[in-house]
Amino acid sequence: MNDGVNGVALGVFIFFFVAVTAMGFLAARWRRADNADSLDEWGLGGRSFGTWITWFLLGGDLYTAYTFVAVPAAIYAAGAAGFFAVPYTILVYPLIFTFLPRLWSVSHKHGYVTTSDFVRGRFGSKGLSLAVAVTGILATMPYIALQLVGIQAVLDVMGVGGGESTHWFIKDLPLLIAFGVLAAYTYSSGLRAPALIAFVKDTLIYIVIAVAIIYIPIKLGGFDSIFAKAGEAFTQTNPVTDKPRGSVVTGEPAQWTYATLALGSALALFMYPHSITATLSSRSREVIRRNTTILPLYSLMLGLLAFLGFMAIAAGIEVKNGQLAIPQLFENMFPAWFAGVAFAAIGIGALVPAAIMSIAAANLFTRNIYKDFLKPDATPAQETKVSKLASLLVKVGALVFVLTMDKTVAINFQLLGGIWILQTFPALVGGLFTRWFHRWALLGGWAVGMIYGTLAAYGVPSPTNPAQKHFGGSADAIPGIGEIGYIGLTAFVLNALVTVVLTVVLRAVKAPDGIDETTAADYTADAGEPGVETELPPATAGAPGGH
Repeated sequence: MNDGVNGVALGVFIFFFVAVTAMGFLAARWRRADNADSLDEWGLGGRSFGTWITWFLLGGDLYTAYTFVAVPAAIYAAGAAGFFAVPYTILVYPLIFTFLPRLWSVSHKHGYVTTSDFVRGRFGSKGLSLAVAVTGILATMPYIALQLVGIQAVLDVMGVGGGESTHWFIKDLPLLIAFGVLAAYTYSSGLRAPALIAFVKDTLIYIVIAVAIIYIPIKLGGFDSIFAKAGEAFTQTNPVTDKPRGSVVTGEPAQWTYATLALGSALALFMYPHSITATLSSRSREVIRRNTTILPLYSLMLGLLAFLGFMAIAAGIEVKNGQLAIPQLFENMFPAWFAGVAFAAIGIGALVPAAIMSIAAANLFTRNIYKDFLKPDATPAQETKVSKLASLLVKVGALVFVLTMDKTVAINFQLLGGIWILQTFPALVGGLFTRWFHRWALLGGWAVGMIYGTLAAYGVPSPTNPAQKHFGGSADAIPGIGEIGYIGLTAFVLNALVTVVLTVVLRAVKAPDGIDETTAADYTADAGEPGVETELPPATAGAPGGH
């Protein structure tokens, strides 16, 4: 790692950061409605985004700074296993094509802002709605923290903040400034800020990857040389595990882990609150359908991005923290000015999803905890105010998490968040297609999946750090099969089995069922059709049971 501050790269980084900050504040005036005091406006951008904006917003939401840094870092550390991110982003789009348009339709018909709103309306259960809301908030918090970790990685490589002996306040001051700016423009502009900034973020990322995939291989002697050097590096024995460091091609022992992790991650991705928030901001059902067909372009980008892990090995990058491998590769290989562009792409790639995630978590708290349990008669203006304040608290929590805990803890909790959020799949996706599942059965299945997934992850030691006995990974032995697979998918299967069995039992004993406030036509309605509401009807907006 270079000594001192990379002044040119830092100057370019600051230029882009200031530019997107200005855009963030100006976004408050972009597509502004007459009445901004509602969650539809602040938290969903007025539900007015078309295909182009939604594509950038979803891309900026799903492909984060952590993706930019962690996917090639995983390949840098272990090889082909890190490529699981590519097939899972391919699998996810046909999957969401089947259910996201239905969720959009019913949400617009009834004014639902969150997935928990829908679950409560579909199953008539505040308890199940609360479970989905709490799970979403818990899973989102470490995800936001990892965006800040991505910014920290870039700042470290640029030499900003001083060395390890520097006072903590001076060292973390740049991150505190970035956090303050993010919090301020998110508070004032809501979802419009990340929607506008996403254009800059994705353009920068596409430029950086296009240049990197051509320029770096030329400097390293071509892809033949890159793969040869990577293959040689992966055959070397890791002194901690006494096993080879990794492999260029996934071996047979790791295939169950690879496949289950890809499938489980695909099922979980659009269960995250921020994914749903970006989806519900679109103006029509057709916008969602179009986006599921063009979003795979990001998977192409991700595949190219993953190759940077092999390039970092071939370039001789040596870092103690694997998350620094790609930023360090950029600094070593690019001219200083273009390294600044690459660092800006990563930094802005952290701000966009962090903003959406904090808004999504705040909406869950406001609609499904504050309004459902604390103030049922809250007005739209009160909801908006509470959600703005909650978004600040969420970001403060993520910042404290990053500044006080080891970075590996943040990564492990994000892995745990994936296991948790997958347990909301039966209630959300199942509820979009059938009312057969009993609300108590769904709650029981969720509890079993959460408990099993958490305990199984707790028992996994780190394969590279002997001192870390718990939460060292997200794969463990699959009961009854014996193969090593993704814990989240195993927990999901147990969740589904318990839900089905309990539903049969509860329906046999005629346990009381909740009231379904939706109709079959709600799931195919589009904007502009009679009866489709994009805001809460005045008669029900303040009622305890209204959405």
